[in-house]
Amino acid sequence: MDIDPRQYEDIAVNDNDVHSIVMSYLAHSCFTDTLESFTTSTGVKQTANLEDMEKRKRIYHLALEGSVLKAIELTEQFAPDLLEKNKDLHFDLLSLHFVGLVCSRKCTEALEFAQAKLAPFGKVQKYVEKLEDFMALLAYNEPEKSPMFHLLSLEYRQQVADSLNRAMLGVFLRSF
Repeated sequence: MDIDPRQYEDIAVNDNDVHSIVMSYLAHSCFTDTLESFTTSTGVKQTANLEDMEKRKRIYHLALEGSVLKAIELTEQFAPDLLEKNKDLHFDLLSLHFVGLVCSRKCTEALEFAQAKLAPFGKVQKYVEKLEDFMALLAYNEPEKSPMFHLLSLEYRQQVADSLNRAMLGVFLRSF
């Protein structure tokens, strides 16, 4: 149902709808303390599982801060089939670890990691160009000055961590 924007002011929004939207945002973003405070102050029943939120929050921060292998390990504990079913996300996480090794100037370790963990993705055409971009980072003494510098950015890391959080949220919501 499309509504003429001139009629927006005639639409009634009730407090329960606003509370639901705010709670959904807080749960998605893993703002546990704020969610508890919000539900206490509004009297709204809390529907989010705080334990699951804390798990997602920990994994999100591990991925964001560069402890990607630990994030993968915990993801596999809490949502065993998630990365198996979401190959794109699994590839992105493994790639983040590879980038971390390159940035730490651990090129031999990065190459060994790529051969062991990233090479199988090379059998699927949609990953080939991405793999080439990641591997090209090894050719630069200063990868942050390479044409693929965006792969080293906080924004890219955050994008992958956000994708992981969304995927885990979907798993936890389905288990409700």
